[in-house]
Amino acid sequence: MKRYDLRHLHEAFTERMGELIANDLNVGEVGIFLFEVGDFTPVHRAHDLIKSMGHELMNSLKFNEPDWTVVVKRLDDEQAAENAARYAEERAAKEAEEANEEEAS
Repeated sequence: MKRYDLRHLHEAFTERMGELIANDLNVGEVGIFLFEVGDFTPVHRAHDLIKSMGHELMNSLKFNEPDWTVVVKRLDDEQAAENAARYAEERAAKEAEEANEEEAS
């Protein structure tokens, strides 16, 4: 298990978090990422990043007033690719559904 403090990156933490998951965590290893949260947009970005990479989001919680943590388990490349493809399909279906709802209204 490794812990990463990304609070110093403020809003620009997601790129670094992706790099660390891909290059610093071993397959099966868990990483705890700490970052600043303001309006919860960073939380959504972190969740989307992890899911789009296909790794397992194990936990997400408020650490203290300005900070948030996510716990990620790095999966092997094959499983991560399968998960990422499934997430992309689900996201595309949701976006298509929302577009259809907008057209109907």
